[in-house]
Amino acid sequence: MSTDWRVALVGELRTLINRAAPGVTEEAKWKKASNPDGVPAFSLGGLICTIETYKDKVKVTFFKGGSLEDPSGLFLPSDGVRRAMDVYEQDELNEDAFMALVRVAAALNQK
Repeated sequence: MSTDWRVALVGELRTLINRAAPGVTEEAKWKKASNPDGVPAFSLGGLICTIETYKDKVKVTFFKGGSLEDPSGLFLPSDGVRRAMDVYEQDELNEDAFMALVRVAAALNQK
């Protein structure tokens, strides 16, 4: 990742995830030549989500997103098990809604 808006956003998302799910662990997964730093993956009783950076966006993918209600409409349309949200530079992140998704996802892993 270069030092730009995406780095700041990843830091903000990381902070929100840690606030929403105390005790969450972060590790770099899926390291490869094209992405030697890997993908930040967050877990608490199982995988919750990952954060990936792209040229024009930051993508947060929830592993059990298909089981989560999304009343604020953060997720992209999907009918799969995983669901993701894309955040672009000009977007304003709904922090409360995002943290609510993280809390529910973490609680789902505890069942």
